[in-house]
Amino acid sequence: GGRHAAPVTTAAAGKQEAGRRGGKGAPPRAVAPSPDVAAASPAESDVAIFEYVKAANPEMSIVPILAHAPELHEAGPTRLIPFDLSAELELDYPATAPNLYAAFVRVDTGDAIETEATATSQSFYVIRGTGSTTLTGSGEVLTWSEGDLFTVPATEGRLLHQATGGGHGGAALYWVHDGPLLQYLGVAPTEDKFSPTIYKRERMMAEVDAIKQSPGSENKNRLGILLANARFPKTKTLTHTLWSLLNTIGPHEVQRPHRHNSIALDFCVAAEAGKVYTLMGEKIDSNGDIIDPVRCDWTSGGVFVTPPGWWHSHHNESGELAWVLPMQDAGLYTHQRTLDIRFVDGELRNLARGEIRGAAFQNFGQRLQLDDTDFCELDCPTE
Repeated sequence: GGRHAAPVTTAAAGKQEAGRRGGKGAPPRAVAPSPDVAAASPAESDVAIFEYVKAANPEMSIVPILAHAPELHEAGPTRLIPFDLSAELELDYPATAPNLYAAFVRVDTGDAIETEATATSQSFYVIRGTGSTTLTGSGEVLTWSEGDLFTVPATEGRLLHQATGGGHGGAALYWVHDGPLLQYLGVAPTEDKFSPTIYKRERMMAEVDAIKQSPGSENKNRLGILLANARFPKTKTLTHTLWSLLNTIGPHEVQRPHRHNSIALDFCVAAEAGKVYTLMGEKIDSNGDIIDPVRCDWTSGGVFVTPPGWWHSHHNESGELAWVLPMQDAGLYTHQRTLDIRFVDGELRNLARGEIRGAAFQNFGQRLQLDDTDFCELDCPTE
């Protein structure tokens, strides 16, 4: 319950599925053992063996492009409103992405609600309202207001959220944590990796303003701030698993395509309805434009999913500044050196030099020349 689709058609969803599967071939099957090597003991009963070429890139359920609408948290009683995509991801525990869970928390003025998660990192962005969150295990209290963001490490006990005011009859929080990652691994936290931390709206806005006033800012296509924790100086991320950015896109501007291996759960802080959107697709052409893109509109107070590895560009056709707060599992990917963030213009420059990093371009190098005489035939899926 509570899940709303972004303006994505059935055809687009089918395109996602076909693209993810490569458009051909049946799923690999295990090689049947010969009678003389059949399981001889219970310890061998779970053994499965596959031919490498057929199983090296196994078929997985796709990460769907869906949205969690703001209307869900703008009315009704105090409650948790999960963005649960576990059915689409074929998981047997609540999840919005393979590593992340997201939800809205609505708290009516004068009311309270508890949340609980077996997670190493929790993040709460205050969509609207004022109130406080108490860590019941330690008794620590974090006081918050609209536009603040706070993080909580692994903690004993529940979190108690109380609202003292806010529009639409109360406060609303955007909650993301890494519980699904721990569920997949079958583990529980053993230590706190950081302390409860709050990022006040005033401080964040001051940092954005400082960037606007810096020399050369008028030539910057992106005016945003990475939210980091001093406990993680190498990854420069919100926590050791979570990553977040407060990003802006100016009036009548386009932020050219980029991609990364982390998933993004993009919360729209503010945007003019129908005039700000993201285009997504798996491939780009030789001009750096996304091929056959899926459009997802920004809706203030709503969240949408950007699948991992997909090229995406942001477009503001309004006369107002638009704001977005993506939450990603990129803290983990950065630590693993697998984030692989790429900006399209850099990839085009590489291509002009005859360099390519992976299958970034449609139909590029059906035959890739290795030297004057040798060619490597690439098995590239075609549409």
